[in-house]
Order: sequence, then structure tokens, then C-alpha cells
Amino acid sequence: MDTCLRNAGVEFDVVRHPHSHSSTETAATAAIPGDRLAKTILLEDEQGYVGAVLPSTHHLRLSELWDHTGRRLSLANESDIRAVFKDCELGAIPPVCTAYGMKTLMDDSLSTQPDIYFEAGDHETLIHMRTEQFMRLMQQAETGHFS
Repeated sequence: MDTCLRNAGVEFDVVRHPHSHSSTETAATAAIPGDRLAKTILLEDEQGYVGAVLPSTHHLRLSELWDHTGRRLSLANESDIRAVFKDCELGAIPPVCTAYGMKTLMDDSLSTQPDIYFEAGDHETLIHMRTEQFMRLMQQAETGHFS
């Protein structure tokens, strides 16, 4: 993840926290607002995988995503997640899905936050950056409102 971020030329901090099992627990153990923690959900259809990035306090609305993309995306299964994100612990998917060769969709509500945190590929490390840096990192992502 560090290499990807350095190649993108964005400024970031690394935040360590006790091991967590969910995004809600991550926000609590790291003592950060949950709406500033971006979570990534892997979706799929016959055209391939798509990463959806949204605040950890939000729920994905598949019907709105279907309307937005014109695709009938569904949640990818655990074995697919392990196969795609081989360098990450299960459930600790970073938001830069374009680095994994897939389309990324980002909920536009993240742009209203002053700063953003996201998983660094494990359950004990977060990447923290100002929102303007996050938007630069996510410039290839398609934005919309689906959470």
C-alpha cells in the first residue's frame, strides 16, 4: 500500500490501532468518527469486479448502484475477495481498487469530510489523509450517491 500511495504522490499518515473485526470496531478502537472511515465492498457481475467505497457508517444501496451503473452487481463471495486482494487480510480492502485493475465507484458523501481514513490491507493499520489528497488518490474512481 505504501508504494501505491507514494507513486500517487499523496501525503498521508499511518495510524496503528488494536486489531479489529469490523469497520465499526475499527473506528472505535482508532478513536475516529465512523463517517470518516472509508470502507470498500467488492461487487461482481458477468462483466467483472467493481469496488464500491463508502463511509463505514453507511449501508450500500444496491438498487441505487444498479441505477447508477446500469449493471446488476452483487456482493462478491469470500473466496473471490481472497483471490483479488491477495496482499490484504480478508475484510481489510483498501479503496484504491484501480491499483488492482478494477473499476472503482466512490460515494460522493466522502468528499464532504475534512479528512479520510481507510484500511491499509490489515486489521491494525489505517491510512489517514486530508480529503483533497484522498480525492487525488481516487481521481480515477467514478462518483455517485449509492449509500
